Amino acid sequence: MSIFSIATSGLSAASLRVNVAASNIANVQTTGVLPASDGSSPSAGAGSPGIAPAFPAPYVPLRVDQVSQSSGATPGGTIAKVSTVSPSYTAQSDPSAPFANKDGLVAAPNVDIANEFAQLAAAKYSFIANAKVIEAYSETTESLLDITT
Repeated sequence: MSIFSIATSGLSAASLRVNVAASNIANVQTTGVLPASDGSSPSAGAGSPGIAPAFPAPYVPLRVDQVSQSSGATPGGTIAKVSTVSPSYTAQSDPSAPFANKDGLVAAPNVDIANEFAQLAAAKYSFIANAKVIEAYSETTESLLDITT
């Protein structure tokens, strides 16, 4: 794998990390129905008997797992995969929500704002470092071409 493709894989991973962190931050207050302890969808008390009202599901926060691409025909670079955070929600008190359970609880996304900002900072510096690698590669290639002509 070339230096250029290794650096671009790092740029792609950093970009994905920024997108995931931004989505998590934007949806930190997007609550939904608290799932029942047995995993079934609870009815939230409101609505006509026999008709289940459509209440929102809680936002499911994401995370980026980034690993070295060390196997295959062309090893080198990085691979970034998106997965869900587990547990994806925490119980939060909001008795005024129309979908709150009988105890006044709703499901809030399990997002750690401090961690999301740390992810943004790490992505920023990763992006800068990989962009510098591409810049250095380009300058080296250009000077090599100047020498040969």
